[in-house]
Amino acid sequence: QVQLVESGGGLVQPGGSLRLSCVVSGFALEYYAINWFRQAPGKEREGVSCISERHGSTYYVDSVKGRFTISKDNTRNTVFLQMNNLKPEDTAVYYCAADVCDGKMGLAPWAWGQGIQVTVSS
Repeated sequence: QVQLVESGGGLVQPGGSLRLSCVVSGFALEYYAINWFRQAPGKEREGVSCISERHGSTYYVDSVKGRFTISKDNTRNTVFLQMNNLKPEDTAVYYCAADVCDGKMGLAPWAWGQGIQVTVSS
């Protein structure tokens, strides 16, 4: 059974850090890429970052470049999103999803996590 489970969200002050984790089961990260999306209240879902399956190539949306880092541990079937220097506009529900990552975000994820809230506020 395919499953993606996010953890690590919460409330943090501006300038703070959080590390999101996405543990996958039912498939292996060495064969499938993972994307992170987010959706803020009243806004459309946007792609944040992704990591490819074989070489671990990464992509970041411009608004998070230099602040977020995506990585993975194939032995733990886990993808991480390290988020530093967080801003109030990063507040959203963050989702990990299985989709391609070939220099840009995937367009049609075939599996989603349940989402986790990240709130950046003083």
